[in-house]
Amino acid sequence: MLGELATSAQMWVTLGLLVLTLALYVSERVSVEVASIGVLVVMMVVFHFLPVPGPDGKNLLSPDTLLAGFGNPALLTVMALLVVAEGLNRTGALDRLADAVGNLRLSPSVLVGCALVLVAVTSGFINDTPVVVMFLPVFQALAMRSGLGVGRMMMPLSFAAILGGMTTLIGSSTNLLVSSSLIALGEDGLGFFQQTSMGLWVAGIGLLYVLLVMPRLLPKGSGEAQSGGGTGKQFVSQCEVGAGSALDGAQSLAGTFKQLPDITVHLIIRDGESVFPPYDDMVLRAGDVLMIAGSRKALTETAARHPGLLSVPEIHDDDEDEDDSPAQRPPAPMVEQVLVEAMVPPTSRFTGFSVEQLGLNRYHNLVVLGLERRARMMRGPTGGLRLQAGDVLLLMGHENDIETLRQDRDLVVISGSAGLLPRVHHAKTAGLLFLAMLGLSATGVLPVAIAAIAVAVTLVALGGLTARQAVGAIDSKVVLLVGNALALGEAMDATGTAAFLAKALLSTLGGVGPWGVLVAMFGLVAALTNVLSNNATAVLFTPIAVGVARQLGVDPALFAITVILAANCSFATPIGYQTNLLVMGAGHYRFVDYVKAGLPMILLMWAAFAVGVKVVWGM
Repeated sequence: MLGELATSAQMWVTLGLLVLTLALYVSERVSVEVASIGVLVVMMVVFHFLPVPGPDGKNLLSPDTLLAGFGNPALLTVMALLVVAEGLNRTGALDRLADAVGNLRLSPSVLVGCALVLVAVTSGFINDTPVVVMFLPVFQALAMRSGLGVGRMMMPLSFAAILGGMTTLIGSSTNLLVSSSLIALGEDGLGFFQQTSMGLWVAGIGLLYVLLVMPRLLPKGSGEAQSGGGTGKQFVSQCEVGAGSALDGAQSLAGTFKQLPDITVHLIIRDGESVFPPYDDMVLRAGDVLMIAGSRKALTETAARHPGLLSVPEIHDDDEDEDDSPAQRPPAPMVEQVLVEAMVPPTSRFTGFSVEQLGLNRYHNLVVLGLERRARMMRGPTGGLRLQAGDVLLLMGHENDIETLRQDRDLVVISGSAGLLPRVHHAKTAGLLFLAMLGLSATGVLPVAIAAIAVAVTLVALGGLTARQAVGAIDSKVVLLVGNALALGEAMDATGTAAFLAKALLSTLGGVGPWGVLVAMFGLVAALTNVLSNNATAVLFTPIAVGVARQLGVDPALFAITVILAANCSFATPIGYQTNLLVMGAGHYRFVDYVKAGLPMILLMWAAFAVGVKVVWGM
């Protein structure tokens, strides 16, 4: 029976290319991009000389067909969703949601549980990676407050995001690509919530494991924050109340000013007199100078909401035109504003200088937003403080000026500390556009592809993202990997390779029936997704799954959902999913930690799926 299918040279070539692709992806001897484009070129050359004729005599695997994956609606949707997620991240649209969780007055264990559930729910509608990036500092702060240690917080964060991505069509790029592969194979695509019932069942079991069991299997690690932004750092800065500004007329409430959230005011200088806290019902007025302290995040958000408010003054030459001095210039456009931390090394000639004397605005076009010194709390005007070795300056400027500063040996730019100034004034717009996209696509008013692309373009048009940032949000590795995988899927279908492998799988399993085949398919895909990427595993196995479904007379959508759920079980290795790598350093994990905590989770979810096929699908 197998011999009837194993007759064409094209099929054996396709099998060879499939093995070669898997070997290249697993070995990582060459980059994913090079491997993908290389295999694609080989396919175009081979099937030009060994064409696969269709009913009309035309080559079913022409270059047009093999390259069509790059214009696939699912791939375009993934690219658009990455841009939308970047917009939500850049504007800080979801930061308040994350901060609200961190500020809840609950016991540490309940608070962590609520945070993980929120991560999972959010990840059902947003790409996993920006969700993890957004919640990373929140979980680091929770680790410090609870004393649980980052080692018991970071991996659960990644796993909760992956679990949430299983539950809706747009929860993960994997889901969209499998749906697109179904359409390419002549089947109906998946609906927005078609996988939700089984996804909630499997992900719910997995989330219980993450909440109750996983922390006991993980190393505690350090409780100190490890983020590049330095969640524990407190920078001192100053701001002057301008006439008609947001602070002019601001009244204190319980010693704080709502216009300066998460910022402590240490000193107010009014008419040359120093006013120290507590500030009871004090009303700020134009000309007041505030000495303040806050985390990098708090200062960054304040600088974004009130451009030009935060800046440590500098001394300028007397003959310089006052109206033209850098301190009086309007703040530079926010398009390319970058924040970075720079440390004063022991050999710096700036040691002993005041911040006012640095001249960073004049010579580097950089604004000093704050100064961090671990030795002691500083009082008095920030601009007059004498710099010491080890002091860290929080600077803001254009990217080119930051790069120029890296050549200056008197200030050492801290690696990994650079970040773009968020566009918080676009946060509400980005949030509303995102909700509109969800509503339109979930209700079927617009296809997901149209809604996602429209929102991505609108975000750029309204200034929530620059065109450069939008393009930078698109991962070239994903684009090339998916384009190659879709082309290989077309070849597997056209040459009969998928049908051959499906027949071989059924012959191996014997007469176990649809339930046994679905469970076996889940286990196979779940194992391979931990050594391949989840996208590659899903797209390569969808044609095989559809072939098996057709031969069994079962709805192919059930096998496609099986592939989706199994391909998202990337828990046993750090290379299985991008977010696992993202938290590896923050949690101080070793490779074996993922095996120890993730392998039991995969086995549990495999068992949950086996039960779910009976309970949820009634098979």
